[in-house]
Amino acid sequence: MPKTYGKVTRKPEWLKIRLHGGSGFAEVAKLVGAQGLHTICSSGKCPNQAECWSRRTATFMILGDICTRSCKFCATKTGRPLPIDPEEPVKVARSVSVMGLRYCVLTSVDRDDLPDGGAGHWAEVVSEIRKQNPDTKIELLIPDFNGDAGLLDVILACAPDVIGHNRDPGERLTAQVRSKAGYRTSLEVIRHIARSGIPVKSGLMLGLGESEREILTTLDDLAQAGCRILTLGQYLQPTAAHLPVAEYLHPGRFDRYKEEALRRGFAHVASGPMVRSSYLADKAAESGCLGKNNRPQKSV
Repeated sequence: MPKTYGKVTRKPEWLKIRLHGGSGFAEVAKLVGAQGLHTICSSGKCPNQAECWSRRTATFMILGDICTRSCKFCATKTGRPLPIDPEEPVKVARSVSVMGLRYCVLTSVDRDDLPDGGAGHWAEVVSEIRKQNPDTKIELLIPDFNGDAGLLDVILACAPDVIGHNRDPGERLTAQVRSKAGYRTSLEVIRHIARSGIPVKSGLMLGLGESEREILTTLDDLAQAGCRILTLGQYLQPTAAHLPVAEYLHPGRFDRYKEEALRRGFAHVASGPMVRSSYLADKAAESGCLGKNNRPQKSV
């Protein structure tokens, strides 16, 4: 039986979500359903789903919707995944085209059941998107592939515009929160990506019990590893079976942590209670921090 932590804590006033409607939401929902696709928006119970879908944007989740890991903060289903859909690259690329996306974000579940962790399938999806949508920028939010540099190189060879790998929470809490991923492994993944010259992004969910010193130390570690794009958001307990929120951070603290990150040399920082790793991801590109040839440039 999974552990139950109790009732979901009542949220403070500043975390109330303004609902969005309109034809965009319905169109995206219909398209995703018709193609048999998955999105982290739905699987991860993202609080911004209504807003983003109303803007006709979504983060596609490839390799199915069942993860081989069981992190205590994540709402994605866990268990034995289904076989890979060989038509998924074409379906995703077609959806990007129909939606007219200038900026596409892809993520995936962990697939520790596969010899290559799904790296080859990632490459096929990116290749097909490029084929059908040559002008679309592509951002990837990848798992750690158990730190295997060879598998990471398969992803790097696709030459996406941005590669993200989230590093939440800090080192002390990692073993309590994540089922497998290691803090130092994630930093090595980020460092390996950064060496390629492709801008690397990471995100932190705050409110899991980390101290301010631990947050700042994690910012230092990410900056030293070569991370240049950062998101900071509030952890929200998806269900009573997930870790409870230890603290709701006031928006003012997110502003302060953004200033701290910029002081450490991050080129673009999105920080706020409702920020998620792919929320308004195109803003980093629009700010100019990707620069020419995908080289990061500092901008505030």
